Amino acid sequence: MLEINEKILRFVDEAEAECTEAFARLDAIERVNTRKVLDAFQRHRISARHFAPTTGYGYDDIGRDTLSEMFAELMGCEAALVRPQIASGTHALALCLYGILRPGDILLAASGKPYDTLEEVIGITGTPGSGSLKDYGIGYEQVDLLPDGSINTAEVIRLLKEKPAVKLVELQRSRGYDWRASMSIERIDAITKAIHEVRPDVVVMTDNCYGEFTELKEPGDVGVDLIAGSMIKNPGGGIAPTGGYVAGRRDLVELVSYRLTSPGIGAEVGSYAGSYQPFYQGLFMAPHVVMQAVRTAVLAARIFEKLGYEVSPPSFEPRYDIIQAIRFRSADELVAFVQSIQMHSPVDSEAVPEPWAMPGYQDPVIMAAGTFVAGASIELSADAPVRPPYNAYMQGALTYAHGRCGMEGALAHMISKGFISL
Repeated sequence: MLEINEKILRFVDEAEAECTEAFARLDAIERVNTRKVLDAFQRHRISARHFAPTTGYGYDDIGRDTLSEMFAELMGCEAALVRPQIASGTHALALCLYGILRPGDILLAASGKPYDTLEEVIGITGTPGSGSLKDYGIGYEQVDLLPDGSINTAEVIRLLKEKPAVKLVELQRSRGYDWRASMSIERIDAITKAIHEVRPDVVVMTDNCYGEFTELKEPGDVGVDLIAGSMIKNPGGGIAPTGGYVAGRRDLVELVSYRLTSPGIGAEVGSYAGSYQPFYQGLFMAPHVVMQAVRTAVLAARIFEKLGYEVSPPSFEPRYDIIQAIRFRSADELVAFVQSIQMHSPVDSEAVPEPWAMPGYQDPVIMAAGTFVAGASIELSADAPVRPPYNAYMQGALTYAHGRCGMEGALAHMISKGFISL
C-alpha cells in the first residue's frame, strides 16, 4: 500500500473544513429521514416474525408483504413490490416499461437519453429480435435537456399534444453517464404537474436509482405515478444482498407484478429462502448510509476542485443523488483514479480493474467495486465509460471515514503516477 503522508492528510483536512456548511445540511436531512423510517417500523410493529424465510409459492408471506407496504409509504406511493427476485435497477425499470406499455404506445424520455443499460431494452441499440420494446411495436421519443440541465418542458408538452400514443413519460433522477445535474424533487414535481395537466392519462415514471433518501421527499410524494430502483443501492443501506423495487399507483404496480410473475398471479407469490432481515435492517440504515455516501461525494468534489479539476456537482451545491462526477484529462488519468478506489476497498483490494466490454454498455467500461455485496454502488465504488470526455462517476461509502480513506488513497496513487502534485 502507498504511504499516506502528512502533506496528503493536511490537504484533505483543509478540504474537509471547507465542507462544514454542506455537511450540516446533510445531517439535517438524515435526521428527518431516520425519524420517518423509524416511525414506519414502529407503525407496522416489525418483529422477528417478519424476518423468517419462506419456500414454495410464498403465499401470505408477511415479511415480504409488510416490507413492500412500508416501502410504499416511505416512497409516497400506494403500493410497492420489494423483491429479491428483481435482479437490478435495470430489471426493475424494464418490468415497469413492459408492464405498462403495449404495441402502438410510445415511450417518451423527457430527461434525455436514458441510462446506457436501457438502450437495448428500448431498442435504441442491440440486436433486432432480442425482445426490445421496439420489437413489440412500441415507439420511442426523446427530449434532450436544455443547456442548463433542466427539462425542456415546452417540447415535452408539444409532443404530448401532438402524439396521443404517448403513454409513459420516463424521468431519470440521477445523471447516469452524463455530465448533467441530477433532478431535484422540486423539478420532478414541476414537470409531473405540467404533464398531468395536459395529459392526465399519461403515466409519469421516475428512475429513482441513486436518489432515495437524499432529500426530504421522494417522487411519489409529488405525484409521480411509478418509480423503480435497486436495493443494492441507496434503500438497501449496504446490507440488502440483492433485489429491486417498484412503487407507485396500485393499479400500475399490479400490472408490473404481472410481468414479474404472470397475469392472474402477480404479487401473490414469490418465496425467499433467505432471511428478510438484511432488507429490513438495510432499509432502517439507509438514511444514515446514504448521507455517509453523500458526505464522501462532497469531500471528493472539494478535493478535486482544489486540484483544479472540473467536477459535477460542485462541492457547495445541494445534492439529489449520491454520484460525484470528476472530469479527467486523459484515459490514463481516469483509469488510475478508478483503480485507486479499488486499491482502497475492503474487499478485493489487490484486484486491478481494466476497461472491458460490459454487457449492456456501448463503450468499454472500467469499474471499481471492492464491495461486500457484489456491484453494490452504495458502497465506495467508481466507474466510467472510457470515452472522451474522460468523466469518472464515483459513488457510495458505507462510512464517511472509509470514504475519506479512499480519497486519501486516491491522492497518493495519482501522485505516485505523476498525475497530480500537492
